[in-house]
Amino acid sequence: MASVFWDAKGVVFVDYLPKGKMINGEYYANLLKQLRQAIKAKRPGKLTKGVLFHQENTPAHKSVIAMATVRDCGFQLVQHPPNSPDLAPSDFNLFPNMKKQLAGKHFTDDYHVVSAVDAFFEEKEETFYTTGIQAL
Repeated sequence: MASVFWDAKGVVFVDYLPKGKMINGEYYANLLKQLRQAIKAKRPGKLTKGVLFHQENTPAHKSVIAMATVRDCGFQLVQHPPNSPDLAPSDFNLFPNMKKQLAGKHFTDDYHVVSAVDAFFEEKEETFYTTGIQAL
């Protein structure tokens, strides 16, 4: 499973969950800390201007430790309505397009899957990501 953090310019950080692991509040909080470092490196000045952060209402995302980490990272949380039938932006922009591109391909191991997913994200123009954000 991939956790993808992106903005209107492109992918900022991707985490691939190791086999046998589950995302819980602690794991997700650690991802948020890594995301903050990635923003600092890839989007200089963005943290001081402010980061609007959108996430789904999954239990790991809403856990006490995760919510504290969102605040500690200085992110301003954009509320996702509870029990909303609306999909997260990754579900209607990123992943469907990635599925189309990878459809019918066979991979011999996880490394090749990760490489194909990374290549998909890297080859997309900035307009692809901007359109996804504007669709919100």
